[in-house]
Amino acid sequence: MAYESFAQVYDKFMEDTPYDLWTEYLKEIFKRHGLISNTNIIAELGCGTGNMTQRLAENGFDMIGIDVSEEMLAKAIEKSADKNPDILYLNQDMREFELYGTVDAVISVCDSINYITESADLLNVFKLVNNYLEPEGLFVFDLNTIYKFENILGCNSFCETTENSAYTWENYYDKDERINEFYTNFFIEQNDGSYKRFEEFHYERGYTIEEIIDLIEEAGLEFEACYDELTFHEPTERSQRIFFVAREKMKGRK
Repeated sequence: MAYESFAQVYDKFMEDTPYDLWTEYLKEIFKRHGLISNTNIIAELGCGTGNMTQRLAENGFDMIGIDVSEEMLAKAIEKSADKNPDILYLNQDMREFELYGTVDAVISVCDSINYITESADLLNVFKLVNNYLEPEGLFVFDLNTIYKFENILGCNSFCETTENSAYTWENYYDKDERINEFYTNFFIEQNDGSYKRFEEFHYERGYTIEEIIDLIEEAGLEFEACYDELTFHEPTERSQRIFFVAREKMKGRK
């Protein structure tokens, strides 16, 4: 299962992720697309260790974090115990998640949606989002682009070391299947000075903008916009991450 071992070191190796910028960016997206109040109920799919969930909670949103990894959620709950004890964390697969009621918005960041490698499964995710959104509620999510998989990650290797840890990342991208596979090794110093090795395989799929829009509309949602990361410009051929905005069409409206 993805992120079982990685949960122990996830935050250390994600320190450069622009969570604060994404938080402000999401708030601006909400504002531009009519989600004005910061007291809205928001569900995050693929919340991981809660880095975005907690930031949005600190901005006044009533947050629900959903993730398939028990280990990642355990870290999220541990981190939020003091600052944000009211966050509801649910150990669920986003392909079949269940909520206790409707929410004003659903978000998913850090390419969690790319982990859904079958179009039929992604359609089901979108249908569930539509089901649990309040009338005219927003769905905001990001995707790694095919350009990034082909030209940035490709068939390359990456490594990084810190004072008491290190990792290697071996990447392979299949252009025909549009599946990006990466094999990771993490070496973490233990209390006795020895190092423990963790390994994991991860798979993401590249989708075209047109494919995503078709799935959004087939799920009964209304596509509103897609933006190049941290901007409100249209994506370019060299965009590496794209944010999509969709809306519930008004339940019961034909």
